[in-house]
Amino acid sequence: MSFSRITVVGLGLIGSSVALAARARIAGIRVTGYDADPEVRRVAREIGLCDTIADDAADAAHDAELVVLCVPVGAMGRAAANLAPALPADAIVTDVGSCKASVVEALQAALPGHTLVPAHPVAGTEQSGPTAGFATLFNHRWCILTPPEGTDPAAVDRVAGFWRALGAEVETMAPDHHDRVLAVTSHLPHLIAYTIVGTASDLEEVTQSEVIKYSAGGFRDFTRIAASDPTMWRDVFLANREAVLDMLQRFSEDLALLQRAIRWGQGDALFDHFTQTRAIRRSIVEQGQDDARADFGRTHG
Repeated sequence: MSFSRITVVGLGLIGSSVALAARARIAGIRVTGYDADPEVRRVAREIGLCDTIADDAADAAHDAELVVLCVPVGAMGRAAANLAPALPADAIVTDVGSCKASVVEALQAALPGHTLVPAHPVAGTEQSGPTAGFATLFNHRWCILTPPEGTDPAAVDRVAGFWRALGAEVETMAPDHHDRVLAVTSHLPHLIAYTIVGTASDLEEVTQSEVIKYSAGGFRDFTRIAASDPTMWRDVFLANREAVLDMLQRFSEDLALLQRAIRWGQGDALFDHFTQTRAIRRSIVEQGQDDARADFGRTHG
């Protein structure tokens, strides 16, 4: 079920974490890395991220059993096309993008006839680059597989086994269903965070930096989300625009209801709404998807 030779294309936070986790947790595996940025390749070599760092995409993939594409979703098709001339016929290609319908379409167009098992490990931080990764990133986090119809079940099982070996829990969804789920659980929260932090930035001149100086926990956590990689999130919003716009419309309607409740002093409506959302937070903690300790388990000092 396991792989002995994998290629990781794109050595940012997720790609570097895949490489580190695979080398730490899968005995005998050989990891080849590639990134289009020469400086990233230089740093990856310097820190010993992979067994081999290739200077050419085709060289990276020529003997791979599994290729993991860890590039922004808007670059998936181009990255896959660069691998195509050297990709072994029996290699499996997966990815880590947080949009799946557009990625499936791009990979099928770039790699006709190849086995594709797209994936989305629901894990990450606001950090980026080859030094940001760590081997435990995927521990007890979900990885969602979105294989196209007709994909060989044995290939799906092998990719599922790979992500489980890296510490993840695995679920399977249709690509379009995945995109609607992630639109509300990930994409919309990032869009809101970017908006709120942008609003605060506009206010900073008026308040003479008080917005920054006196940031409470809520705003501070929005700034963490809004510090995420701009290229990646630009591509996510464009690639998943229909689902994001649908969820944004629903959010706007709900926000209007809260605005009305505040305007007209409807305390019971506000209390009921906040009680419901508090229960959702408790469920997330109970399922092990966040830390129940004070201040989200942060250490200080």
